[in-house]
Amino acid sequence: MERLTEILSANKNEDNAYYMSKYMKFKFSYLGIKTPERRALTKEYVKDLLDGEVKWDFITWCFQQEEREYQYVALNYLDKVKDKLEKSDISKLESLILTKSWWDTVDSIAPIVGFLARKYPQIKNAKIKEWVHSESIWLIRASIIFQLKYKEETDYDFLSYAIKNNLNTGEFFIDKAIGWQLRELSKINKNWVKVFIDENQLSKLSIREGSKYI
Repeated sequence: MERLTEILSANKNEDNAYYMSKYMKFKFSYLGIKTPERRALTKEYVKDLLDGEVKWDFITWCFQQEEREYQYVALNYLDKVKDKLEKSDISKLESLILTKSWWDTVDSIAPIVGFLARKYPQIKNAKIKEWVHSESIWLIRASIIFQLKYKEETDYDFLSYAIKNNLNTGEFFIDKAIGWQLRELSKINKNWVKVFIDENQLSKLSIREGSKYI
């Protein structure tokens, strides 16, 4: 961890930090290291972590740090070791979604949830279905978009269930997630998306986003 702190601290940029924090509504502090530079600076560091089991202590530590770049490094690492995740790790992913929650980290965790759900389909009903009814908008968002990369493998019944149970939340990030998922799905199944939009009372935002390619 000290090595990572040295790498990031040595490359902080206060001007960038201000505007990066402003973009995120000042919810998080930044060191001011933009994504391409951060990935280049930490490439070898992350590579050294890839051997052995998933280093959850490292991930947890990164999520405890004040500056957002640490969380980004942890999620970059987690994406690279996602094939090592076990079924029980869905609870750890849930905890990450609920830690310093905002769209940037949640939207990076959701595809990893999707990868794990492909590997262990039973977790959809055992865990992700619970997220559909969560009080956390971020767990709900994840339950809607975890299938973004599924394409032809999309579980339409599960997606329909997740969306229909969250049609009237009035939450921007949920309505946006619904539209995003429908938009991606319309690239391979326009008819299903069109019928779904026509038959359900979606928000204007969800309809606008979901209808983009129809």
